[in-house]
Amino acid sequence: MGMRGIHTSINDIRRAIFAEVARLSYNYKPGGLSEMELIPYRIIPGEVSHYRESIFLERAIIKERMRLAMGLPLRKASEHAPVSVGAEECTKPEKYYQPPLINIIKFACHSCPDNQVTVTDQCQGCLARPCSQVCPKDAIYFEKGQAHIDQSKCIKCGRCMGVCQYGVILRMERPCAKACGVKAIRTDEYGRADIDQDKCVSCGMCLANCPFGAIADKAQIFQCIQAIRSDVPVYAAIAPAIAGQFGKDLGPEKMRAAFKALGFAEVVEVAIGADLCTLQEAEDFVKEVPEKIPFMGTSCCPAWSVMAKREFPQYAECISMALTPMVLTGRLIKKEHPECKVAFIGPCAAKKLEASRRSIRSDVDFVLTFEEVLGMFEAKGVDFASLEAMPVPNSASADGRGFAVSGGVAEAVLNCIKQLHPDREVNIERAEGLNDCRKMLLLAKAGKRNGYLLEGMACPGGCVGGAGTVELITQAANEVSKIKRNSKKAHAYESEYETVLPELE
Repeated sequence: MGMRGIHTSINDIRRAIFAEVARLSYNYKPGGLSEMELIPYRIIPGEVSHYRESIFLERAIIKERMRLAMGLPLRKASEHAPVSVGAEECTKPEKYYQPPLINIIKFACHSCPDNQVTVTDQCQGCLARPCSQVCPKDAIYFEKGQAHIDQSKCIKCGRCMGVCQYGVILRMERPCAKACGVKAIRTDEYGRADIDQDKCVSCGMCLANCPFGAIADKAQIFQCIQAIRSDVPVYAAIAPAIAGQFGKDLGPEKMRAAFKALGFAEVVEVAIGADLCTLQEAEDFVKEVPEKIPFMGTSCCPAWSVMAKREFPQYAECISMALTPMVLTGRLIKKEHPECKVAFIGPCAAKKLEASRRSIRSDVDFVLTFEEVLGMFEAKGVDFASLEAMPVPNSASADGRGFAVSGGVAEAVLNCIKQLHPDREVNIERAEGLNDCRKMLLLAKAGKRNGYLLEGMACPGGCVGGAGTVELITQAANEVSKIKRNSKKAHAYESEYETVLPELE
């Protein structure tokens, strides 16, 4: 997955911005956003640029990232104004994202070549010249004994790459476009990356894979902290992928104390909502496949379900109607505490979009990623080592906690069906990454997946590979397994919340 899980300067900059925005919000007094002007100088001090050709450009990029982190719209290089202009908007607690959620900071974009076949300077100028023999368009010419490709003739077929015995002909691909499973990234008139918002499903894979840090999503750190500082109790609903995300000093036994240190009233595991979602999907599957629908797709990954319904509209009703674990957990919390607000803490950019839908706004008020919360811990100076152990009150099953990894949802639903309908045969297929999800749906469309439960996950490895995660994907998956092993209950049908389901309709 390229640079995923490798700690780079981009992670440092993102975290510094999230920490500064959190600090700004914890200390905010009405009218006090002029402080924003100083933050770029704190993050990039001195007179010499660190990463780019000019320190002024670096600070300009920090300003736009900061605006996005506060949920404010991005500005063009042609707009001259202090960074805090219009920023008071974000202090209103009811301020939701103005779409789009995923943004390209144009003057940070490297205008990478996209899908270009080029000969590197390691060409040995061999006698055989097989590259020019196989080129169907006569695009390869030689200068000073070295092969070159005439880009105006090249059709990117890659035949030359296949025959070069030195392997020195490469295909250059834009990392963001390569990571995008819905082909939403195109090129603007200046050669910079541009997002086709009609295709984008906000999975965030482009922002996790841009080596220039030019792509960022909007955040609600500021708004969430304002709610925490008000009289309203804010509940942290933590996604199962949280396992191991904050390093070894913040294990599951300290998670509750850590979130209380940020000012949250209480912590609830979203895995209890995953259990309810499992029960609903198992019931629906048994009732509807194959009588009403040929196959059923899982509902919990919003980027997958939006892509599936958008690209295969004739099978839209084959994607489960079950509410997602995030929404079910939000409803459970608000049923018990009608006056509270709920912040979903997860690995995912697309959940931000899901929560902003009109039908869901009342269940989930804020969505924060693990990376954003790390900034909050830093702003508050929370020392994980000195926190007391304080178990999160819950009773989620191992299967519910397994929703964080690819294959976990299908496994949970299968275990449920086995228990409730022992004689029922169920076939399962799972895909991770939207490209593979599309291939899975094409097979279903061809009638090759009838009677199947299809699990779709937009991110590599499942939610543990989400755009807002901090930990290496394999390591995060191991942590999830550990937490599953330590669960008192194995399966979703042991949930004590079962009774809430009919009332949630």
